[in-house]
Amino acid sequence: MTDYNDELMRYEEAAEDQYDDYDSYDDEDEDDFDSGFEGAEDGYDDDFEDDYDDYDDYDDDGEYDDDSYDDYTKSSIGKIDPNDRTLTVVVTNASGASAQAVIFGANAENAQPNGVVVDIEESSHKEVREESKANPFKIAGMKYSVNNPLQFDNVLRIERRTASGSKTTRVYQPRNATSPQNFTQSLIDDDNFEMDVTGQDSLRVVVEDGVTAVFTFTIKARANLGNLLKGQNVAELSRAPRTTGLPQIDLARRKRPTALGLRPKRRRSRRPVRRRIVRRPVRRRVSRLRRRRR
Repeated sequence: MTDYNDELMRYEEAAEDQYDDYDSYDDEDEDDFDSGFEGAEDGYDDDFEDDYDDYDDYDDDGEYDDDSYDDYTKSSIGKIDPNDRTLTVVVTNASGASAQAVIFGANAENAQPNGVVVDIEESSHKEVREESKANPFKIAGMKYSVNNPLQFDNVLRIERRTASGSKTTRVYQPRNATSPQNFTQSLIDDDNFEMDVTGQDSLRVVVEDGVTAVFTFTIKARANLGNLLKGQNVAELSRAPRTTGLPQIDLARRKRPTALGLRPKRRRSRRPVRRRIVRRPVRRRVSRLRRRRR
């Protein structure tokens, strides 16, 4: 009968010949069994760490910087000259009765009532209408002055009419813009007034008899199709803040523009780089059975 320990030793020696390369021959009692990952494990870790370090250096060098990309995006938009962003609209009613004046509305080209005159101090109403068809613009801010404060009781109607016949109307009440900061009863300064001026848009207001109303609009953004000929962005933006005459408000408004979907540039703090730690498998020491002497 084969001794039990001899049979067990044969199985162990066969297993060691197949899976073990005997790292240590000096120790007769114990042997270190390899995990099979010793050679590949060290090389993989070194290569991974080298690549990861190179990535860190690439990021630190700023080869691809979000801040630079933001600067490129903002610089592609043209700048409106601060002296070329004002429209002064003078509406005069000498018809002997209240009448509705039509400002803008290039596509419809509605005629003014008899005795009502709409004029643009910087150019002409016809020129502004024609230009709004090809180069639409956005109004942000309005000063509304009259010779009779009762004119402020009449609302402004902002209409948009398409060629297919649909029409939308928004109502603006000038009295809502009155505040202690408007020192005179004949002037309303509203920085929150906004209106898109295209060929479809018009501003309608009922003007009392003998009243002269002056609208001072500030252009915030506009499209200049002439930039296409130069391969530039058609959008142009006014970067200078609109002046109200009140120092406490003007100082607060001196910030970067947010029109046309642009957000103020923020200085981003660089986050610390996290290094990936790869845990190596722990070598297990397995005791070897000793052959019992007969």
